Amino acid sequence: MTNSNEIFDTERASLVSLERRLGIPRREFLKLCSAIAASLGLPVGAEAAVAKAVETAQRPAVIWLHFQECTGCTETLLRAEHPTLEKLILDVISLEYHETLMAAAGKQAEDARYAAMRKYKGKYLLVVEGAVPTHDNGIYCKVGGKTPQQMLAECAAGAAGIIAIGSCASWGGMPSTVSPLATSSPTGSVGIGQILGKPVVTIPGCPPNPYNFLSTVVHLLTFNRLPEVDSLGRPRFAYGRLIHENCERRAHFDAGRFALEFGDAGHRKGYCLYKLGCKGPETYNNCPTIGFGGVGEDNWPVGCGHPCIGCSEQGVGFQTGVYELSKLRYIHPPVGYPGIHERQGKGASLGALAVVAAVGGAGIGAGATLARNLGRAHAQQQADEAAGKAPQDAGKDGE
Repeated sequence: MTNSNEIFDTERASLVSLERRLGIPRREFLKLCSAIAASLGLPVGAEAAVAKAVETAQRPAVIWLHFQECTGCTETLLRAEHPTLEKLILDVISLEYHETLMAAAGKQAEDARYAAMRKYKGKYLLVVEGAVPTHDNGIYCKVGGKTPQQMLAECAAGAAGIIAIGSCASWGGMPSTVSPLATSSPTGSVGIGQILGKPVVTIPGCPPNPYNFLSTVVHLLTFNRLPEVDSLGRPRFAYGRLIHENCERRAHFDAGRFALEFGDAGHRKGYCLYKLGCKGPETYNNCPTIGFGGVGEDNWPVGCGHPCIGCSEQGVGFQTGVYELSKLRYIHPPVGYPGIHERQGKGASLGALAVVAAVGGAGIGAGATLARNLGRAHAQQQADEAAGKAPQDAGKDGE
């Protein structure tokens, strides 16, 4: 691994060149590399390797496809408030094909895609944004006269790695929403992994955090491999914990303090939003730890006072009601506090009260008798001791 002391050498030629190329201060770039290394869970010293890779590594060619989506995943990369993020993303990768960002259109755009596929065969990174329609042979989405299935088959064959960015590409997202009266979505939308039948790194979210995509690419540059993923293909560094575990309102959940309505006293005090439908207890993501837009960790839905809708979790986001109570995975509110739905009890009948009174009266009577007998026994013991009788002789007078 690169010597960690190198990260403090702010005068090295490669770093000076990067500062001129990106137009950002060198120290800001080094801070970002340290943050990326920390978010990836890398050991001390890895920040230097990350910085070196970004400065000098050959940029991977990227072919970026768009299917059924709103382009929000691309927008989150470009509209981030962090002053260097969009520049760094476009500098770290060599974007060979992107329908939204490229100047070419029509035949020229598709020719550029085929040229990139030939030139970088076996080396390019395929990024897919959007779900894939399957009904009627996928005719509900076409680019250049080809369906998503056809384009995926062409581009995935020569790709060194495949990344599904956003919930739509990861597992179907919004386009896969199923009506209660139907068995599938109108177009039969699914994630790209279901179509390809091969390993895909998924970065779900609507939109996903741009830092998660950036960190995944930087990991590839630094170690020449994609980061470790879970069973759903999600990078563990970003999706290894439930949102609830790191939520700033977790202490209120543990203490049984919940907002019951928007704008009530609990809501204004920042109490837990679980009773308002927060899906944090069943959604895996790192939203509370890094926030959005590069303006602080409070810049995310719960930090702004609205429940998490579980946009990154399959079976939760867009599949359950926004204000429907979440299904707790393994964390539960304290039992010493009122439940979510309290039952309205009825008053006791006269017969029941009579039975309780009778039982209670019998208990009180028995207790009084026991206390009286204990008192008499104690008095007799004191009298025997005063007469000089041994404890074992007590009670023999009546024999």
